Parts: sequence; C-alpha cells; structure tokens
Amino acid sequence: MNTREPSRPTQTAVESPAKLAHVVVRVADLAASRDWYLTVLGARVAFQNTMVCFLTYDDEHHRLGLIGMPNLSHPPPGMTGLEHVAFTYRSLEALFGTYRRLRDGGILPYWCINHGPTISLYYKDPDGHNIELQYDVFRSAADLDAFFAGGAYQENFIGIIFDPEEMIARLAAGESEESITRRPPLPAGKTPWDMHRA
Repeated sequence: MNTREPSRPTQTAVESPAKLAHVVVRVADLAASRDWYLTVLGARVAFQNTMVCFLTYDDEHHRLGLIGMPNLSHPPPGMTGLEHVAFTYRSLEALFGTYRRLRDGGILPYWCINHGPTISLYYKDPDGHNIELQYDVFRSAADLDAFFAGGAYQENFIGIIFDPEEMIARLAAGESEESITRRPPLPAGKTPWDMHRA
C-alpha cells in the first residue's frame, strides 16, 4: 500500500482546505454517464433523480456529481476549461486490476503514461471528459522532491508512454515495482510532446 506522507509546512498564515471533496460535471446523457462512472470507479449512487446523480466510493457523501443537461454542446478545441480529473489507487496491482476489468468490459485508455511521479491511465467518459486513473510511485514527499530536484522534469515534463499489458507481464514475472515504475529517459530524437496523446 502506498503510504506517502504529505509535506507539512512549519507555519502558515492561510488555512488550506482539509481535502478536495468532489467534482461536478455537466453531462448530455445522465444515465449513460452514471453507468460509466459506476463501472470505472466501482462507485455507488448516493442520490439521484431525473436531473442529477451523486456518486461516491468511500466515506465522502459524494465524490462526483453529474448534472444531466441533454441539450449540451461540446466546446470547440482550444478553449479554456478543466483538463482532467485524477483518481489514485492504493497499489500498482489495484490500478492494473482496474485496467484489466475495464479492458474486459470494452473500456480502454487512450493514453498510458509514466509521468515519473505517477503511473497513469487516461480515459474519455461518454462526454469526452478526460479521466486519469493513477498510482503514486513515490512513498514520501521527500522522495518526490528528490525526483523533481534531479532534473528529470526539466528534460521531460510529460513522461514516457508505456504498454500496460507489458508492464503487467513484467510485474507478474516478479520484476520489482521500483524497476517497473522507474521512468526511462526520452528516446533519442524525441521531445516531451512526442509522448502526448490528446
């Protein structure tokens, strides 16, 4: 289980939130979006009616709110807006177990990327919202700080694309998690943008 300890500031004049509670999105087909998120997140319905649906998967009253608005249109490319929402899994095995479950149900990621700090699988929900399922690689804030201080993000701020089937096979063959999750350097002649898939 990943038990990364958060950084603790010694003194602050501003009270920060205790947590990020939930995200709410507008959707065109409430039932389709509800069913997709129930499947992907292993969530349950906390409340729903014909206009809204609140979903949770833990002790929070809702982690995701869906507002059904059937006449929605998608914003044109190049507009500002939310890029993605990420959900963290407790272990690499849990992330890949979710990947296999979704794959077997016909839900596939469009982008699999080793960011360095995370092993991440990106999906599109029924309305095209980007949803990241991730595993935190580093166990402590100090380890993460050392990764950033080492210059890896200066060279490559996006990450390295990977094949989840290959990574799963390496894990099953007994290769260490540290070896599997270590981010390799950019291939010769490639830039970080070559690793991006919109």
